[in-house]
Order: sequence, then structure tokens, then C-alpha cells
Amino acid sequence: MSDTDQKTTDNSISMANEKPKLFTIGIEEEFQVIDPLTRDLRSHMHQIVDGGKTVLHEQVKAEMHQSVVEVGTNVCNNVTEARKEVVYLRRMVAELAAKQGLRIAAAGTHPFSRWQEQPITDNPRYHEIVNEMQDAARSNLIFGLHVHIGIATRQQGIALMNSARYFLPHIFALSTNSPFWQGRNTGFKSYRVKVFDKFPRTGIPDYFSSAGEYDRYINLLIKTNCIDNARKVWYDLRLHPTYNTLEFRICDVPMLVDETIALTALMQALVAKLVKLMEQNLDFRQYSRALINENKWRAARYGIDGKLIDFGKEKEVPVPDLAEELLAFVDDVVDELGSRNEINYIRQILKNGTGADRQLETYRKTGDFKQVVDRIIEETNSGI
Repeated sequence: MSDTDQKTTDNSISMANEKPKLFTIGIEEEFQVIDPLTRDLRSHMHQIVDGGKTVLHEQVKAEMHQSVVEVGTNVCNNVTEARKEVVYLRRMVAELAAKQGLRIAAAGTHPFSRWQEQPITDNPRYHEIVNEMQDAARSNLIFGLHVHIGIATRQQGIALMNSARYFLPHIFALSTNSPFWQGRNTGFKSYRVKVFDKFPRTGIPDYFSSAGEYDRYINLLIKTNCIDNARKVWYDLRLHPTYNTLEFRICDVPMLVDETIALTALMQALVAKLVKLMEQNLDFRQYSRALINENKWRAARYGIDGKLIDFGKEKEVPVPDLAEELLAFVDDVVDELGSRNEINYIRQILKNGTGADRQLETYRKTGDFKQVVDRIIEETNSGI
């Protein structure tokens, strides 16, 4: 989906009338709508969305660009339920697209499509965003994975957001899936985040001492006409303004279902581990946004092939080593969550490469962006 979307109370994750239990899961995936002949993006989102309303109801929705379609799971109690929902939603949207002679593809950017040629959805909210942000909004043709993890209270959510920020680049590096932009190899494993950097109120969140301080920040922005509601704060990790969830927004949408579920399991386990530490009057050391941003930049540039900074040791460490450290950090909560098999797939990502690595591999072998799109489509539909 377009990261500009303001989540309404009836959005794709059907949480509106439910109080989430601790560590519940909601997953949103944003897909490209592809013409199988040209492999370019196609503006046939309305046929897919309108057709999907009959069976998927609010789990499928339009986005700012007409070539983007978003789906979102219901509230899931565990990763097993989440996998079933993700597979079902991918299959249904793929079938709806196929009825229009189209395909769906999961990657953070399209390898060669030009944003200048992509129509904006005729919706007053999207027109408002484009009017305010101009080409920053028009060029925001990107596709992400958003994962909601259920929390107990907003105060707990702020404390968790403060601590979990440090791990965002580690998780992000594992998701990188957007090396190409408008027919160019950007040199980044995730160029999607560079596109989104043009928006205000994005990136790694600041440290907030309490939910009250966070609310004062939001209220000041509203009072001074920076925003009209809290949904226009698009941090990489945010306390959701409507639901009792912590929302991870930093990841590119992965090609494979297994990757989506593995990353979701890792985010859930991280939240559960941090809650466990807090219950023992322990916490993870806090680092500044400026330092964490150094790691985010490295993750975007190099993905799992690079090194991130261990700020405690004050030295560079290869991403695979840090990923293993993160897996060890959350290990004591994984079995309680019932997600060991799913989280173990993180090691397959380290072994096989991220979506960005596989896209680049195909391009190196063929020199053909259309074959890159074909591989994205194939992996998106694998196992569904």
C-alpha cells in the first residue's frame, strides 16, 4: 500500500471492535498489480478491490495509486493462524487479478515502472495528500509490510517502542526487497525507504518518556495544522492511534509467504521478550535516533551482506551474526508463542538471500527487468 494511508477504524485489519490480547498479530501486505504481457504496473485496482469486497469485505482495499492493492488479516492469536490468513488473502487476490487478466507481485518497488505514469485513486483523502505533498506523494509508488502486535496498554506500548527501535535495522535488513527503481539498479537493497524518506514524520521514532509526552507531541502537531489526526505520523514503528497494537512499518513487502511469516514471528517474539524483561524490572539499553539511523542506512544499502554497528561494543558486526544474536535474545519466548518453526526460517533468509538478493541475481543472469518481474510474480504466488 501507499505508506501515506490513514488507517480508518474499518480498515483491513478487523480490530475495531475487539480489545487485542497480548501478542496477537495483524499483517498488512501491499501488492503490485501487473500486466503479464508488458510486466508493467496496471491501473486495474478497482476491479480487484470491488470484486474482493464480496468475499474479503474490509480485508482488501484501494490505495493512493491505482496499481496498488492492500490486504490485511483479521486478528490472529498466533503465527499459525497468521500464515493461514496470509496464504488465503494472497490466493484470493491472485485469483481476482487473474480474472482481469492480471497478476500480483510482492516487492518494495517495481523494477522499471515510472511513477509519473501511474494514476492516483479518485478519493478526496488521496487528493488532499497529493495537494499537500505534491511530487513527494505522487512518486510514493512503494509497497510495504506492516505488522501489528497486540499490547496491553498505551503506556506499555510507548516503553516497547522505545526499546524495540534499536532492533528495527536488524529486522529491516532481513526484509530488503527493492533494489531497482525506474529501470535502474540503485545500489541499495531497499530503495523503497529512500523514496519514503521524502515524507515528513517518517523513519526511526524519537524516544518518548511516556504516553502523555507522546500525546502532547501529537496534539501540538494537530493544533498547529501539521496534521489533522495521529494516523499521519508514519514512523517505522508506531503506537497505533486506533488499535491496542505496536505497528512495525519498516519492512519491504517480502516475495515469499515464508518470509512474511518469519519476519512477523520475529517481531512478535521481540515484543514478547521486551515485555518479559519489563516484568522483571529490566529493560534494553536506549540509544539515540541518530545512532539507530546509521544502522538503518546500512541496512537499506547493503541488506544482509553488510555490517551494522553494535553500539554497546562500539564496533561493526556482520548482519548474519547480529541476526543470530537477535534469535538467541528472543529464544526463551519462542516456544511459548508456538513460533519456533516459523522463526527458524530467518536462517533460510540468511542462507538464500533476501528478495533483493534474488532480484539482483536474476538481473545479473539475464539483464532483463521483465524476467525480474516474472521471478517476483512466481515467488509471490508460490505455495498459495
